[in-house]
Amino acid sequence: MTLDIEEDKVIRATRNWLEQFVIRHNLCPFAARPFKQKKIRYASYPVDNEEELAARLIDELLLLKETDAKEIETSIVIAPCMLANFLDYNQFLDVVDSIIEELDVEGVIQVASFHPDYQFADLAGDDVRNYTNRSPYPMFHLIREDSIEQARQAMDTEAIPERNMELLSELGIEKVRKDWT
Repeated sequence: MTLDIEEDKVIRATRNWLEQFVIRHNLCPFAARPFKQKKIRYASYPVDNEEELAARLIDELLLLKETDAKEIETSIVIAPCMLANFLDYNQFLDVVDSIIEELDVEGVIQVASFHPDYQFADLAGDDVRNYTNRSPYPMFHLIREDSIEQARQAMDTEAIPERNMELLSELGIEKVRKDWT
């Protein structure tokens, strides 16, 4: 069932977070280009059950797979009405992995996970470093493997997570929370 929610508001909040937090702090060094070129697809699905969300993820994965990267470089699937509990969200990632396998898009598309309460297993919930994967809503970033490979050739992508955690630690929790909202 689709719930009544202002999808424009959800997408605006997501775009704002991407621009004012992720791109501003260069947390993803290759996000600015597709953002400026308007090649990021934002898909908000205000559904209330996992089956419907899984179906929408299938649609988005197939759309991204079948669409030229010159039109859609990457896609952000937003679940504003579901998976508010991070543990539920984390468990749903197993469903996402199964979908990727069933659609035979492993090695073609990968998923990066973002959640308002994202918490790395080895960090306390209030640790500023968790903000590297915190977002306004539960979301799944569908990324073309080709794009990741191009990024790897241009820079040391392995160092990005550690660099981001160091940056957020230097900024401090108050500054990060201010910039994040």
